[in-house]
Amino acid sequence: HARTSDRPAVGGGGAITITPMEPDDEALKELAAASSRPPQRRGISYSQPLSRGDTASARRAALRNLSLDDDHVLPASHSLSYAHHDSSAGVPAGYHPPLPPQQQHHHHPSASYSSGPSSRRSVGGASDGSMTLERAMSEYGGGAGTLPEFVGAGGGKGIFRVPLRAAMHPHRPPPLEVRPHPLRETQAGSFLRTLASDPQRRQLWAGAESGIRVWALDEVFAGWGAGARRGDEESAPFREGVPAPPALCVAMDRANGLLWTGHKDGRIRSWRMDLETAATAPAPPPPGSGGEGSVGGSAHGGPNSAPVFREALTWQAYGRTPVLSMAITSYGEIWSGSEAGVIKAWPYDAIAKSLSLSPEERHMAALLVERAYIDLRNHCTVGNVCSLPASDVKYMLADHSRAKVWTLTSMTFALWDARTRELLKVFGMDGQVESARLDAPVMPEQPMEEVEVKVKPSKKDKSGGSLNFFQKSRNALMGAADAVRRVATKGTFVEDNRRTGAVAQADDGAIWSGCTNGCIIQWDGNGNRMQEFQHHTSSVQCIKALGDRVWVGYASGTVQVMDVDGNLLAGWTGHSCPVIRMAIGGSYIYTLAHHGGIRGWPLTSPGPLDDVLRTELANKELSYTRMEKINIMVGSWNVAQGKATAESLKAWLGSVASDVGLVVVGLQEVEMGAGFLAISAAKETVGLEGSANGQWWIDNIGKALDEGTSFHRVGSRQLAALLIAAWARKSLKPYVGDVEAAAVPCGLGRAIGNKGGVGLRIRVYDRKMCFVSNHFAAHLEAVARRNADFDHIYRTMAFNKPHGSTSSATSVQLHKTVNVNGNPVDEVRPDLADADMVVFLGDFNYRLYGITYDEARDMVSQRSFDWLREKDQLRAEMKAGKVFQGMREGLIKFPPTYKFQKHAPGLGGYDSGEKKRIPAWCDRVLYRDSRAVSVAECSLECPVVAAITSYVAVMEVTESDHKPVRCTFSVDIARVDELTRRQEYGEIIESNEEVRSMLKESCFVPDSTVSTEEIILENQENIVFQITNNCETSKAAFEILCEGQSTKKDDGTKPEIIPRASFGFPLWLEVLPANGLIKPGETVDITIHHEDFYTQEEFVDGIPQNWWCEDTRDKEAVIVVNITGSTSTETKTHTINVRHRCPATSAPPPINPPVTLTPPSNNMPSEAPSKRSSKKKEASRQQQQDYAQFASTEVHDLYRMRCP
Repeated sequence: HARTSDRPAVGGGGAITITPMEPDDEALKELAAASSRPPQRRGISYSQPLSRGDTASARRAALRNLSLDDDHVLPASHSLSYAHHDSSAGVPAGYHPPLPPQQQHHHHPSASYSSGPSSRRSVGGASDGSMTLERAMSEYGGGAGTLPEFVGAGGGKGIFRVPLRAAMHPHRPPPLEVRPHPLRETQAGSFLRTLASDPQRRQLWAGAESGIRVWALDEVFAGWGAGARRGDEESAPFREGVPAPPALCVAMDRANGLLWTGHKDGRIRSWRMDLETAATAPAPPPPGSGGEGSVGGSAHGGPNSAPVFREALTWQAYGRTPVLSMAITSYGEIWSGSEAGVIKAWPYDAIAKSLSLSPEERHMAALLVERAYIDLRNHCTVGNVCSLPASDVKYMLADHSRAKVWTLTSMTFALWDARTRELLKVFGMDGQVESARLDAPVMPEQPMEEVEVKVKPSKKDKSGGSLNFFQKSRNALMGAADAVRRVATKGTFVEDNRRTGAVAQADDGAIWSGCTNGCIIQWDGNGNRMQEFQHHTSSVQCIKALGDRVWVGYASGTVQVMDVDGNLLAGWTGHSCPVIRMAIGGSYIYTLAHHGGIRGWPLTSPGPLDDVLRTELANKELSYTRMEKINIMVGSWNVAQGKATAESLKAWLGSVASDVGLVVVGLQEVEMGAGFLAISAAKETVGLEGSANGQWWIDNIGKALDEGTSFHRVGSRQLAALLIAAWARKSLKPYVGDVEAAAVPCGLGRAIGNKGGVGLRIRVYDRKMCFVSNHFAAHLEAVARRNADFDHIYRTMAFNKPHGSTSSATSVQLHKTVNVNGNPVDEVRPDLADADMVVFLGDFNYRLYGITYDEARDMVSQRSFDWLREKDQLRAEMKAGKVFQGMREGLIKFPPTYKFQKHAPGLGGYDSGEKKRIPAWCDRVLYRDSRAVSVAECSLECPVVAAITSYVAVMEVTESDHKPVRCTFSVDIARVDELTRRQEYGEIIESNEEVRSMLKESCFVPDSTVSTEEIILENQENIVFQITNNCETSKAAFEILCEGQSTKKDDGTKPEIIPRASFGFPLWLEVLPANGLIKPGETVDITIHHEDFYTQEEFVDGIPQNWWCEDTRDKEAVIVVNITGSTSTETKTHTINVRHRCPATSAPPPINPPVTLTPPSNNMPSEAPSKRSSKKKEASRQQQQDYAQFASTEVHDLYRMRCP
């Protein structure tokens, strides 16, 4: 409880007058009533669910605008102001006692409070309507050991508005958190990079840097119990494959129950989807075998140390290059792409034979497939002339509608016939056909040149030559930096924002490709551009389609929904980082974020289902809210290029480190000098940082903190003379991470790091905290420059992974901030504005004004700090709303920290030389937390509430002309227990009748009719059947697959049906189109053609060895027509039996030797099967005549035939 006191103001301190407002609505009346009486303090059990009997209804009535982990804020300002204060100024300046978190908090534009979280009484409740400063401090400032705080004006609006959070985002669908955002530090070597789903088996597969893992979607609402891998404690349970090199691409083979993966080591692996029958191996030990790889005793991420499953078949596809892309064609072949434009086709016959071998014959099986490949690049190269570019084949798409394959590099497209493997067309992003080129050997990438920047030291006297050197050498310094930058970017594409980043096929047959500038291009099946449109400026990372909808994921984290014509239907922020992959399963589309988190979004979104789920989950907010508390110590010191003794570091930091969980230290003037600053500026341009002096400080501060035993270092960043580093207690390791660094120079030309800021962004209990170490412009009169330095740092500081990070995200981050012209996009909120807590520390260089040296020394000796505070430039500028808008500083009760003579003890050590610099509080610590208003309790709406418990200067340290300062915070953090919330989500889906009804409606499949259930083949004629959409309101998507083929048996027994990969068609059968979209009440024609005799080939090491003609008249096939809607993967199936009228009797025609290959034509052949050319070989004249019959007008009309 707050202490009351009637003591008068002392020490000459000024007084502030606080006039209570007249409440103008019921909300303020309730607030005034609540603040007029001191409520009883209620105990909170941390890390436990809050009581359901608490004030949940009041908090849920508050405005909910932001999710917990995303970077978005409300467009409207929620700043509050006193009645006597100009409301446009936002939060007014002045000392205000730390007020308590109230039982209810209200957002209103006409009242302002500024407080800490400890006292239990509102300033507005003063009985006499006014209060002196010292009375306010003594009466309200001592609650729970916290300090009174001074709050700068200008907060609460624009970029200085705090990001309001909420348990449920009101402007996006409630996601199903399959895998909550894991800390980056827990994912070393196991980041997820690909995603695929099997709707029939209800499985979600992900390719990781360490292999493969799979989620059973039926168990997605369950928890691990004891035995989760570190970083996956709140993830839905999953199983893992044996450790393998990074999986870069995946392809789903539903026919054989296999997932095919391409890996960085050049191997292709397959994994059985039926995990019950898959071969298993014991779970490997966790990394390091020290128990840190799991929580609760698990060894490898499976529940109760479940064994991992082995691959079914694996072979070496490429010798020294990775498998970058994969696709399974309409005929069941696996195609793979690698570096330098190398494309290989793997015939399914060889794969099927290898899969049939026993595990003991695994080596033989791999060798059989390895040598059976077809080198498609050589296949279309004649006389060293090839139309294919020698660039990495990054993407591959099987067009099942037309039996084609698209292979893509960053800048070009190639179109192939899936059946004949013929290259049909090569064209650029503008649609222009590429001409054939000489296929010269690909030269290895040239190493980056090294440039040594040498700066000769000045021969002039150091006392007056340093600044003069800077002024005369500025152009030389900038030139050196530019030279290094040019070398670093040598050979890169200037048109980097116009590359292909994703490709997919919509269900209407159109091909969609996304560009890194946000544009989306639609192509028809022949590679002709249909249209280009753009709904977002960020890079397109992935595209997925179902029915009449298409989903697009962007590098900004945005997910957009469009119709098949490209019209934007909806969009929302899916993740706080790039959405790199998507997969559809059941009634959800799953998105994989760059940080490894996976979320599921209802396919009906946005829609009524979202509103019901959001409301129900909000009502259960207290069940998944967890409260945490952490003490944070922040220290700042301008070390004046010196070094400190162990005793000084212990006095500064070590003496109180035992009571804190997180330590952040900022240093200024670690190392100065023209040469050092020039080299540092040049190194920054190529991503290099640090110095020997900086490392010395980091190491020795670590020793003072008992690093390795009590603390572990979480991150650091150095910019020339500026340094910041952070340590976390080892017990907090699972909750502190995702460290990102940033640097903003403010020196000469905003390019040199003698002045500026360095920052760290750290995720603490799922909340973003930013710490920035600064050094602003010097000299008494440079107030405006100091204000400008802060503004520049606050607006431009952009956090990135620390230098040397192994995670590659440069291309992703590059395209988040450029538009089509390469210019910055519309202004967005700075990174610092979107943090839950921001702490600025450092040598701000604000001085005392209107006072002489002797007067200042007098006041210091009398400890009249209250009078000196009135002369503080920083306080005056904050009060005017010109700097540190809305930020807070604890009451200063220590002497000015500048300027001292080195090694001079006590207050007598102030500068007494010729210049006699006036003592000043240059070294400061300021902060803001999540409070949009001062009266706010810690909750999911206001997740970080801090209070200053200590703010001191260590006067006994004498190694510098500045004294180090130290500030300690007590921080309350509200976070979401994602496991509990996911279980609540599952309970709502299971028990809520309204939700169950909506989900049932979303599984609607349009009624359809297929005109036949049996097709008789004869005389190689085209046969047409029809699919009709009987629904009058919804489009129907159809997909035609081949369940398998069989060979007739003479004894009349039922033959075995053998499927090809991914239910591909046999090579003797063509079905066009094999998928598409049918409008309501309309009908589509499907054409089937077959060949009585088909030429087969056998390749060894990419070279054709044998060929033969196969009689297909004894073959039968089962065709399946699957019908789906647009909001679920539920299907209705029609089956068609395909057989010949008469058995095979005559011998096949003779085969001529293969003819010489010719370069492929760039003219697109007709869609009609009769005009397709085969580059394999020419068959007999009779066979050519059979091909001519493809265009025959004698077509079997099966329109009137209906399924019973």
